[in-house]
Amino acid sequence: MMRFYSLISSLILSVFLLFISGSESVRTLKHLTVRRGGSLTVPCLYEKKYKSNRKYWCKGEHWISCRIVAYANSSNTGISVTDHPSQNMFTVDLKNLQDSDSGWYWCAVEIGGYWTPDDGDSVYLTVSSDPAVWVENSTVIGQEGGGVSVQGYYSSGYENEEKKWCRVKDWSCYPFQNSTVNISDDKNNRSFRVEMIGLQKSDAGWYWFSAGDVGVTVHLTITNTSEGEISVEGAQQNETMLAFFITAGLLLLLIVLGLVIWKLHQRGKLATSRGSDNCSDDVLYNNVVTRSEPEKQPKEVAPTDHESRVIYSAVK
Repeated sequence: MMRFYSLISSLILSVFLLFISGSESVRTLKHLTVRRGGSLTVPCLYEKKYKSNRKYWCKGEHWISCRIVAYANSSNTGISVTDHPSQNMFTVDLKNLQDSDSGWYWCAVEIGGYWTPDDGDSVYLTVSSDPAVWVENSTVIGQEGGGVSVQGYYSSGYENEEKKWCRVKDWSCYPFQNSTVNISDDKNNRSFRVEMIGLQKSDAGWYWFSAGDVGVTVHLTITNTSEGEISVEGAQQNETMLAFFITAGLLLLLIVLGLVIWKLHQRGKLATSRGSDNCSDDVLYNNVVTRSEPEKQPKEVAPTDHESRVIYSAVK
């Protein structure tokens, strides 16, 4: 009988746990917004003990009845879930979102035990033509030691809401002004701007900006200073090589044109020379007839040249 009551108690506890999330074991943002047709990445943090567990993305208001949409390291139509064990985080990439995609979702970790429920945390997603918060670029790149800025906006009605710029990795939010981060809020234009200076490699990762309880995610990538220098030098070398090839090509074209013109000029001189030579050659006659004269009485006349008694025709 005691074993029966123990089994019933375990069952009741398991059913109860199915209705709640894993609180601190799995963590994500509470409310994200995105423009219709746009894309969004949802970061999901988990404890180190879940590093080797299977991760998935689930849709539904209640944990017990949510429908699994995609597993980690696999892709569905417009959805991709990627696990990053070294960061104790997995990300859910959502593309071409529509109004019908609005609703409750869960970042979930598969536990595997029959009496042990999976662990997860919920997030509400709002898709609309006029989102409460949005940024110009959800992916920004900065150079180590340099700076980067994030420009964003919020809708009417959020002017007096608390604005936050927070880091997902350690779930910490920055004050509006400190030595490395400056956050400005222009309520007249309903815009905000985040400026980060003196960037370090450790600053890379996921951030979110929120106005009230609504937020949007931003990913920051930091490149090495040497990589940036190499990139600039490579670009300069490419420009130099391109200029060299263009100059060489033009020079070759000029040489070819010069040779063609010289060749044509030489042919013209040869044709002129041949014409002059033809005029001075002996004349060829096609038909020569010698005219015979009747015998006359000899008288004293001037000697007649033989040429005067020859008829020429068809001169060639």
